Amino acid sequence: MTPKNLKTFLKVCLKNKFNILITGQPGIGKSDIVEQTAKEENYDLIITHPVVSDPTDYKGMPFIVDGEALFLPFNDLKRLIEAKVPTICFIDDLGQAMPSVQASVMQLLLARKINNTSISDNVVFIAATNRKEDRAGVSGLLEPVKSRFTSIIELEVSSEDWCEWALERNIPLSLISFIKYKPTLLSKFMPTNSLINSPSPRTVANVGKLMMTDLPEECLKEAIKGAVGEAFTIEFFSFLEIRDDLPRIEEIVLSPLTVKVPDEVSIKYSLLGYILENITDNNIESLLMYVERLGSEFEAIFLFMLTKGKPNVQKSPQFINWVIKNHKTLW
Repeated sequence: MTPKNLKTFLKVCLKNKFNILITGQPGIGKSDIVEQTAKEENYDLIITHPVVSDPTDYKGMPFIVDGEALFLPFNDLKRLIEAKVPTICFIDDLGQAMPSVQASVMQLLLARKINNTSISDNVVFIAATNRKEDRAGVSGLLEPVKSRFTSIIELEVSSEDWCEWALERNIPLSLISFIKYKPTLLSKFMPTNSLINSPSPRTVANVGKLMMTDLPEECLKEAIKGAVGEAFTIEFFSFLEIRDDLPRIEEIVLSPLTVKVPDEVSIKYSLLGYILENITDNNIESLLMYVERLGSEFEAIFLFMLTKGKPNVQKSPQFINWVIKNHKTLW
């Protein structure tokens, strides 16, 4: 499933109290999607990490009470028993856990009881894991553990979903334009023993964070190389250099129907981000006239970026008229 579809699916699972396991390569947003879903559905979120846990974290601490040996719940387990509001228990990196810890989790998922004390009916379990081929320390899951989940879903990378997410979080528009231009570069995950990073939704988002600092260009280039690798960095900085060939915003505003429209696809993608960075209520009419000249494909991309990245501009009559005029092209 894509991130957007997974979020829709998780919301249905919460209503039906289905336990779900999410799989996928590192850095593609498994944890983030669960956190977003919890926030949007107003669920409390309890995050556990079985890779650093002991079986007692999921079955209770052995203790003598009135001469009887019992397993007493503590910490997160106690919170699961006493949960008074809708709650997601998110079991992250389950595949990295030792078999003994997985077995404890299995009993929790199956019986929903600890020492005859029931887990709250308000609790739904969601787990996540990387895959064996990701070299993330995953040894696999016990077969009985897998069957305790209503469904096992593999999360796929979607450049469209990532761009929408990035626009809502003010990631630099030039980076979003680059991913629109080269969507395959959003995920080039390559497991390796070397101390280098490769592009993934998480590491590309880190590029955006680096770009929002005041690092000098030479330092920034090396920092980005450390975030996503050399190949991505070379292509991205080549893309940024294209901006020197773009028409100035002032020129477009003054003569939107006569300023030259570039032929090169990469320049058009860079131009979209540049226009979006500079669009305001005062110049929107002229800039939209120019965007129309880029072609229907780029009009549709610009609409998507504008609605997510500059929502306030949508209220202008010029934007509304543009959408009405071009609705057959845009949809």
